[in-house]
Amino acid sequence: MFIKDHPKTDHKSKVYLIQDIPGTSRGEPKYNIVGAQKYGDIVTMLPEFSQMILSPGPLIIKLRTLLKNYTEKDYLLLSGDPAIIGVVCSIVCDMTNGKYKLLKWDRQEKTYYPIEINIYQK
Repeated sequence: MFIKDHPKTDHKSKVYLIQDIPGTSRGEPKYNIVGAQKYGDIVTMLPEFSQMILSPGPLIIKLRTLLKNYTEKDYLLLSGDPAIIGVVCSIVCDMTNGKYKLLKWDRQEKTYYPIEINIYQK
């Protein structure tokens, strides 16, 4: 069944998972993110143990490369080191003039909700 208003209809969106879910390297991920696939193909950017170091330059260059095809139609799935999450959001804001989308997990409903961010919204 093809639904016209489905997020994937006009552009094959991507869901950028910032870091692999804890436990993935052992084959036992701490939580399941399959529900995020309804918003697009999941693209894992960094392994679960990645961390921001005192010299963030090389990581920023790597993240810019990984995000080079990011568009306003894609989503961020915030997982991992908070410093890396902050850098990813900053890079995306720079690329999209302050507009981006992320997926928020609702524990009660057990589903993801899209949130549209516009940092210049008054």
